[in-house]
Amino acid sequence: MLLRLPAAGQEETEWLTIDDTGDAPIARQRGSLTLAAAVSRSGKVVALAPATQILLAEPELPPGSGVKLARAAPFALEEQLTEDIDQLSFAVGRRRSGGGTPVAAVSRAVLQEWLSALAAAGLEPLCLYPDISLMPDNPGQTVLWLEKTRLAVRRPGALPFAVELSPVSEALVVAGVIADPLDTSAEPKVPESAVLYVTREDWAHSQNEFEQLVGRFESLKVQLLPDGPLPWLARSLDGTEAINLLQGEFARTTDLSARWRQWRTAALLAGVLLIVHVAAQALQIRRGQHETAALDSQIAGVFSAAMPAETIKEPRRQMQARLDRIHKLGASPEYFLHVLQTLSGALAVAPKTDVDSLSYREQSLDMKVKAPNLAALSQLTQFIGNQGKGMTAEIQSSTPVAGGVEAHIQVRGQSVRAHR
Repeated sequence: MLLRLPAAGQEETEWLTIDDTGDAPIARQRGSLTLAAAVSRSGKVVALAPATQILLAEPELPPGSGVKLARAAPFALEEQLTEDIDQLSFAVGRRRSGGGTPVAAVSRAVLQEWLSALAAAGLEPLCLYPDISLMPDNPGQTVLWLEKTRLAVRRPGALPFAVELSPVSEALVVAGVIADPLDTSAEPKVPESAVLYVTREDWAHSQNEFEQLVGRFESLKVQLLPDGPLPWLARSLDGTEAINLLQGEFARTTDLSARWRQWRTAALLAGVLLIVHVAAQALQIRRGQHETAALDSQIAGVFSAAMPAETIKEPRRQMQARLDRIHKLGASPEYFLHVLQTLSGALAVAPKTDVDSLSYREQSLDMKVKAPNLAALSQLTQFIGNQGKGMTAEIQSSTPVAGGVEAHIQVRGQSVRAHR
């Protein structure tokens, strides 16, 4: 809702409801502030204050922002003020590219009166702007807004100001829009190109005066406001750089209890979700710890079975080191199979020779055999030495037994023999 506060001596206000698209589906309405509050749907209110009670200026303020600028503003405007600065409220706008900073000064008592009237009706404005600050800035023309006896002026790139004076010609002279015919000492004034915004009613009262003054403008275009000035001002509301008077001690405060009631359900749901998430993470961590303990137990069992003489410290690294040592010695599964294949051929040429037992370790095969005689044993060892490709077979011991000879034979590679 864009609401325009009544000027001094008036009771009725006017307002306009604007939707999310920026359009005004409901025509401008008039009435009391209480009625405006009753028809307000969203509760979002932007209020416009009569600029005749507000000073708009653009002084040069020192570098800085926030509180520093707010403290410097009263002293920068001191020469333009007729009231004690302690009785005034100052609002600072955004610094312009040219170096000036827009500042608005208004009586604290007047500002408090406006806010009290709005609060009494149940309205709390988001922003409070001077009404003329929503006048559009036309880069090629001076914008004029005539409303009864008040003439508002906005030149390209400058802040607007208002003159409350009649007749119109005197207001235009005081505003500097047209030259003063009685001032002959000054240099001739260059005529201005202007566009005038005025309601039908005010145009009916001032048309004759402007027709007599049209020759003192370079050009004068008249734009009638059939629905009043409020819809026209509302066009500049989106993206406006107008000064918000609600600053400092008058800054809009947030009702924390109301906010809490509004977000309480969402906050509680978020808290429940957080608790569930933390509980799920804790359960997952606990499950992971149990799985880790089970894996550690399995690793310890495998390590103890494979390397019973060593103490477990870093099982993966210890077992990898043992494998590397075995690979360096050449004790690979392929070599073991080659030894068995050679032994099988030797048994085929040594009839009635049986293997009672054998053991293999680090490229060395120890076996206990039983042969019918020593010749069969000699034939067995010779075959392994001839066909084994780098292997030798030695009879470590022999013992006569019933039906033949029992012997201990060792088969190993030549590299193992040399190493030993």
